[in-house]
Amino acid sequence: MRLDIYRRAEHDGKFSYLAVPEAKNIPEEATNTDWEIEARAFEVDDNADQIEDFDIDNLSGQIAEKGYAMTSVLH
Repeated sequence: MRLDIYRRAEHDGKFSYLAVPEAKNIPEEATNTDWEIEARAFEVDDNADQIEDFDIDNLSGQIAEKGYAMTSVLH
């Protein structure tokens, strides 16, 4: 699958990441923050459970449940 990856600055120079299926808009509940595009059409295996480069776990589960996946707040 292809994902558009967005990022936002957190504290201490760290970033949170948001993965949205390609060409879909950022979901309404996530638009109230300042997301910037990090990568477009980022290719991942359809059965991928994580994207290590962006600290995203449970990728397929999050997308199935919410329509997007985010970096864990515990990262």
